[in-house]
Amino acid sequence: MNTSTPTVSSGDKLKHFTLSMIAEYTQYNIADLNLSCHFENDLGIDSVSLVEILAEINQRLNLSTPLSASGIHTIEDVITIVSQYADEGTLELSGAESSQSLPSPCVAARFIRDQVCATFALHSGYTESDLDLDAEYESDLGIDSVTFTVAIADLLKAFQLGTTTVIPTCKTLSEIVQFFERTVQQERGDNWENNITPESTAGLVDTYIDKAKQSMTSNSSLSLDDDPRTMRDFVGTRHPDLFQKAKEFKTFYSQKKANNLYWYGMPLESVCTNKAVIFDEVAGKSREFLMFGSNSYLGLSNHPKVIQAIQDAAKSYGATNTGCRLIAGSNVLHLELERKLAQLKGREDCIVYPSGYSANLGAISALTTKHDLVFTDAINHMSIQDGCKLAGAQRKIYSHSLNDLEKALARYADHPGGKLIVTDGVFSMHGDIVDLPRLVKLANHYGARVLVDDAHSTGVLGKTGSGTSEHFNMKGEVDLELGTMSKALSGLGGFVCGDADVIEYLRFYSHSYVFAATIPAHVAAGVIASIDIMLQEPERLEKLWDNIYYFRTKLLQVGFNLEHSDSAIIPIVVGDDQVTLAFGRAVRARNMFCQTVVFPGVSVGDARLRISITSEHTRDDLDQAFEILVESAQEVGVEITV
Repeated sequence: MNTSTPTVSSGDKLKHFTLSMIAEYTQYNIADLNLSCHFENDLGIDSVSLVEILAEINQRLNLSTPLSASGIHTIEDVITIVSQYADEGTLELSGAESSQSLPSPCVAARFIRDQVCATFALHSGYTESDLDLDAEYESDLGIDSVTFTVAIADLLKAFQLGTTTVIPTCKTLSEIVQFFERTVQQERGDNWENNITPESTAGLVDTYIDKAKQSMTSNSSLSLDDDPRTMRDFVGTRHPDLFQKAKEFKTFYSQKKANNLYWYGMPLESVCTNKAVIFDEVAGKSREFLMFGSNSYLGLSNHPKVIQAIQDAAKSYGATNTGCRLIAGSNVLHLELERKLAQLKGREDCIVYPSGYSANLGAISALTTKHDLVFTDAINHMSIQDGCKLAGAQRKIYSHSLNDLEKALARYADHPGGKLIVTDGVFSMHGDIVDLPRLVKLANHYGARVLVDDAHSTGVLGKTGSGTSEHFNMKGEVDLELGTMSKALSGLGGFVCGDADVIEYLRFYSHSYVFAATIPAHVAAGVIASIDIMLQEPERLEKLWDNIYYFRTKLLQVGFNLEHSDSAIIPIVVGDDQVTLAFGRAVRARNMFCQTVVFPGVSVGDARLRISITSEHTRDDLDQAFEILVESAQEVGVEITV
């Protein structure tokens, strides 16, 4: 790495430098990059990767003011920001013959912007780099009116403005910055910025943040500790010691557990049905809970026939396999399971993987290369996103909207490589169902293939529980149908169903299949039994949907925000991490167990409780759970109407 201080002699050299840095990090060719490329939608560069790229640019240019990802969406945005920040002296890039100082923004304006970002980051749970100044703070960032009011009050104090100052209607943080720029100048004179120096601003920011933390801790009834960070803050950190982030996270996580906020990984001590005994590691005792965190949607995981099939197969075939499927790991039960799954989905063939996660990794990476495009919903499961990364394909992330997918497909209609659209059937943290008819219509129009992940659809959607395609009367119209056997089918492993020639190709080119041992034979036997029972006892699926409709109706009647859930996954959206964690704690204190979902399960500012409904829940279970949720919401201030 070149550690010398570069010099910028022209806009062209700065442009070339920026493009080179992005190409170096992403492995794109410079010729494939243009200034209007959107980092996420066009290049598949997520927010974490963008922060790392900017950190590298900062280091190469030796800038004293760290580059922030706020407001940066395109390559042109990076060039603009770098040209503004590169004011620490003469910067020299390779081949420069003469130097030219780049323009510097007003120090005072930068101070105001940084104060606004620091304040809203502190109160919202975002990091400063995640705050898009041009995004609407409420609809896009999930910053509610209470958080907004507290942040504005702190900013008025920081800028020494009166509490009677009238705040105009603002939709974005950029508008808030502009308001404070105007107001501070009016209140403190035209030349107030002359008293602001880089050294003094740094001190003011540090002092302000310390005071704000103290204020938040002492004045907010929802504050549960004095650490405003979220799990997002431990991703992509730069330090010479790779394990430094682990040490910092341990302190953070230990404090959350001590406050009974984080309950991840607590061990079960019983079978998991509509109720379960869990060992509370914080309290140091076992407790029985109403279980609303299980994905055993049809209650098959403890069915006597499933257990018997597993026991019989273990006696016949042993504890595990002795190799991967292509060498010595295939068993007759694997072949029978693949036939059963293909028949269930109405497809020619099926391939079984060690897990649903590895199914996405293996299928996507086997079918696409750097010459191809993969269009993926922004809230798809992480296994889909990781499969795209592993393939090296050009990832085009569209927001959770088929309108945005259509725009992306139109933009790349003439792309010479292949196109693959990957989507969840049921979105795992949101519970809504993809509009499959429209998505397939778009795919056909633009010459793209479609892969639907039915992890939370199999056993839930469709007349027989076949999944998303059956739900829309579209069996056989989706190129590839992927799923997991660890949820409604009560086993372990993943699968992909499709045309026989495509499945055969995957058997030889999916690394997660070729180079990994698959599920043991007795697990395959249990899944085969589960499929048979699901088809023989349709009343299980009917009971599941009776429970879903009943419980969802009760929650909607009191005003809980369930987004567009239309499946066995029912989210209660809160937004703020601190409030959500308090909500989850209050629910568990009343002996109901459900998932408290924060980053990385959802974006920062989109936290929620995630409730899973199963056919095993009784009407009494649902009524008790409803009362617990209402009481807990009232306790912590989640807005409902009772």
